[in-house]
Amino acid sequence: MREILLDPDCSARRDAVLERLGPTLLLAGEFIAVTGPSGSGKTTFLNIAGLLESPTSGSYLLDGEDVGTLNDARRSRIRNQKVGFIFQSFNLIPDLNLADNVDVPLRYRGWSGAERRRAVGDMLDRVGLGSRSNYLPSQLSGGQQQRVAIARALAGKPRFLLADEPTGNLDSEMADAVMGLLEDINAEGTTIVMVTHDPDLAQRAQRNIHILDGRASDVPLAPVAQVTPMPQREAARV
Repeated sequence: MREILLDPDCSARRDAVLERLGPTLLLAGEFIAVTGPSGSGKTTFLNIAGLLESPTSGSYLLDGEDVGTLNDARRSRIRNQKVGFIFQSFNLIPDLNLADNVDVPLRYRGWSGAERRRAVGDMLDRVGLGSRSNYLPSQLSGGQQQRVAIARALAGKPRFLLADEPTGNLDSEMADAVMGLLEDINAEGTTIVMVTHDPDLAQRAQRNIHILDGRASDVPLAPVAQVTPMPQREAARV
């Protein structure tokens, strides 16, 4: 994936949630934080990017293809192949163990059982839960459940991840650990688009798209403070 271009110009609709969004260029390998107050259009932005909704006008180019005009079957196929989702509430199936939860989206990929088992094992190992593959979600902490959700999103090797408030249900320590995992995943080349209300987490992304009253704009990130080391004193002579 070289780029994703979102350009749903909905200005003709007075009731449009996203009155004017575009053109917004999302480049491969970026870690983007999407911020804005409740009701501003962040969820609509994420739903369009994840092929869950279609723009009322304008275009959405993914890998050079205008996916905004495709039928439901084609959109579902592309969504399953190219998009991974991470939700605030984890959305794990409570009566399935961790391995089966990660396996669920792979069942629609046409992979063999051996391919799926290998992918599930690799991803659970990646998030540090390989030894707990037979656990149920209820046996895990919130942070561990979110790591399973991340493993599920990554197992199919998507082009990019869409994370909707991935730390919203976690305490600060667990949120920091999950954010660190996402940063590691991004460093390996996976594009991540994350909706968050937390300004500290948004600051850790490479780019911040702020949505207000249906309008999106890039917000410059605050510069990282530079710490000047204190000059070393000469050792006292005895």
